[in-house]
Amino acid sequence: MSMRKTIVFILSLFFILSLPKDNLFAQPPQSWTSADMYQAIKKLNVLGSVLYIAAHPDDENTRLITYLSKDRLFRTGYLSITRGDGGQNLIGDEQGIELGLIRTQELLAARRVDGGEQFFTRAYDFGYSKTPEETFTKWHKEKILSDVVWVIRKFQPDIIVNRFPVTGEGGHGHHTASGILANEAYAAAADPNRFPEQLKFVSVWQAKRVVWNTFNFGGTNTTRDDQYKVDVGGYNPLLGKSYGEIAAISRSNHKSQGFGSAATRGEALEYFKTTGGTAPVSDLMDGVELSWKRVAGAEAISGIVDSLSSSFDLMHPEKSVKGLVRLYQAIKSLPDGYWRDKKLLETQQLIEQCSGLFLDVTTAEQFPVQTDSLRINFSFNNRLGTDAVLLRIMEDNFDSSFSKTLEKNKNFNFSKSVLVPAEKPITQPYWLSGKMSEGYYDVSKQISIGQPDVDPAYSFFILIKIYGEWITFQKTAKYKFTDPVRGELYQPLTVLPPALLSPDDKVKISKDNNTFSGVLNITGKKKGFSTFLDGVGREQVDNVKVQYSPDKLVFDEKNKVIPVSYTVIANKDNEYHFAMDANNGRKDVLHAGMKEVKYDHIPYITYFTTATVTNTKLDLKTYGKKIGYIVGAGDKVPEALEQMGYEVTLLTDKELSKNNLSQFDAILTGVRAYNTNDWMNKYYDKLMKYVNEGGNLIVQYNTSNQIGPVKAKIGPYNFNITRTRVTDENATVSLLKPEHPVFNFPNKIVQDDFKGWIQERSIYHATDTSGKFEKLIGMNDPGEKSDDGSLIVAKYGKGWFTYTGIVFFRELPAGVPGAYRLLANIIALNKKKGF
Repeated sequence: MSMRKTIVFILSLFFILSLPKDNLFAQPPQSWTSADMYQAIKKLNVLGSVLYIAAHPDDENTRLITYLSKDRLFRTGYLSITRGDGGQNLIGDEQGIELGLIRTQELLAARRVDGGEQFFTRAYDFGYSKTPEETFTKWHKEKILSDVVWVIRKFQPDIIVNRFPVTGEGGHGHHTASGILANEAYAAAADPNRFPEQLKFVSVWQAKRVVWNTFNFGGTNTTRDDQYKVDVGGYNPLLGKSYGEIAAISRSNHKSQGFGSAATRGEALEYFKTTGGTAPVSDLMDGVELSWKRVAGAEAISGIVDSLSSSFDLMHPEKSVKGLVRLYQAIKSLPDGYWRDKKLLETQQLIEQCSGLFLDVTTAEQFPVQTDSLRINFSFNNRLGTDAVLLRIMEDNFDSSFSKTLEKNKNFNFSKSVLVPAEKPITQPYWLSGKMSEGYYDVSKQISIGQPDVDPAYSFFILIKIYGEWITFQKTAKYKFTDPVRGELYQPLTVLPPALLSPDDKVKISKDNNTFSGVLNITGKKKGFSTFLDGVGREQVDNVKVQYSPDKLVFDEKNKVIPVSYTVIANKDNEYHFAMDANNGRKDVLHAGMKEVKYDHIPYITYFTTATVTNTKLDLKTYGKKIGYIVGAGDKVPEALEQMGYEVTLLTDKELSKNNLSQFDAILTGVRAYNTNDWMNKYYDKLMKYVNEGGNLIVQYNTSNQIGPVKAKIGPYNFNITRTRVTDENATVSLLKPEHPVFNFPNKIVQDDFKGWIQERSIYHATDTSGKFEKLIGMNDPGEKSDDGSLIVAKYGKGWFTYTGIVFFRELPAGVPGAYRLLANIIALNKKKGF
């Protein structure tokens, strides 16, 4: 390869690396229809961009995004301030960062449908907030504002669209905060004195206007006849769907939130109120040049595109490739700039698709391991016979040269083995690499901020000469396999360390002292090595003794799991990080546990945690032994109950039908059990009989709305479930009946038991409509009146019924002492004699 060509190749790599990363880490190679190609050619002559901003995944207006991207052909993005970590989960028991990972992938799936691009800030969704003031106390307003400014400067939208106003009609404090941030960022992005450290990478940017996309939902109508209106309900014959139909498919990807949506057809008006810049009169893009006239020296480009469009052959898209290559050369000759780069990439994608090039890089292993080898499989096919010659394939530790003509519809397959070096980073979502703060992820690398997804483990640069032009295609290596039910699947590659640690429990509750035991499951991810456990990492802990059995481990086969028993003897509560020799050629230690999240509607999710166990010494007394737990939407309360010393039996439809309930000292229902289980209704009489004969039924929160309607009668007496909640985890708690057994047996509940709670106090309170319930706790958020519906109990026959919105499902896994003590008392209710 000549020096000049090598320089051209390297420059093309820099160009590709500077572009936004795709979100196709788990998708098969893209294959467009001729209609997709034709629409993409038309888009080459549209130089306009729109950025939509809201607070959470599922807040975005998918119909508007679809219209903007697929009708107006604008570059369209959605900036979600958070990843939705604090929401509810209707499909599993993942909460917090795991739920945020799920909702991130659901958003990316939605964007693949509606044509938008996805961005995030560092803000953590800490749960429901009632005011923007509360929100900003946790988000660190200036930090998150800088992120919004960064995305605006990088994306360069001509207009910015808000989902929520700054005046509170959006309800959620995060919603209002997102509106405040968007409007402030509109001005700050254009000010060189705001966040000047960003200007090493981007330039200031002034959008033409910022508008609020007003709405009519949830009983609140903010639309007005004098607002600017756009009909976004059109039908696109190229796509065979209306924008409302496409939007419904997009929105239905938010499965964890229960947002399956019905398709809409016909006129659909969207309303806009200008909050910054000049108001639109005849078009949302009034005053914005949308053609190649906005790029110096590009006057001839639009004519070339028009010619390509008019001559495009739906049955033979390969006939357009020569013209596309000439267009590629013409755009490449323009001065460096935003639209030059964007349209160069779009043209490159069109060349690939119109050529019918199939460029696939896969492995048969999902988990490459540091210091082990990995076999990469390459499969190329020039399906439509374009003049294409493979010249070079390159990756960090791989570089091969070729001079291979890719023949028409002939497979060119080969494999190469590469060493996964010790310094190869594990494949960790970048926002989880540092220790997070209460309200935001710690991301110090400026250019990563806004990026939606994890950096791929392996990306290959494939240089192909097409009609004489050298073009470099970037392809992410993926794990490919065939599922007997779902067929051929692609999933992300995840680089692992040689060994992984997994504690049996993340929280260890101990009584009387801080001595506790458990099991570490150590998995060797490669064979033929030995290692040893190396104490525990800890902060400010004296006189700690750790015992392991065994302490030296030999892995003679891949994926061998060795259980190691451990005992920690300490003198106070603390958090322990278990460590071992990394055995990856470095002198550091490994304390990585791996978590996997798998659902069919999104790519596999893998992330790493420190192998951490938190020990809390509790003054905890329990009464009763056997607990029945009716599984709901999913939570980790059963594990906490076992930590408390109870024997827990999980009760599903089958188990409820065959079990004698009298064996249980108490029965608890998991969160939203009455929302998610249709079969609960047929066990109402059986459960009430259990209570009447001396049992204790404890119902954790359920929702009562269009997403989660209650599907069965719940208690012995009537009560309603409301939307009332207390979001301040430090809110004052009043014991309305301090003499009640709930606060006295077997543990004496005091104000200290309500210290150290996380995220919130309670959700979905009850109101007593029968007059039969005792209201035991009063609490409220600042500025609101006290509510007594978070914990209600009633005597029924010889037993007790309890409904509680107290968020035990959050507090118990976090090891909050008072939550354990309070729940132990509720469980003991039917054992307190003489009350």
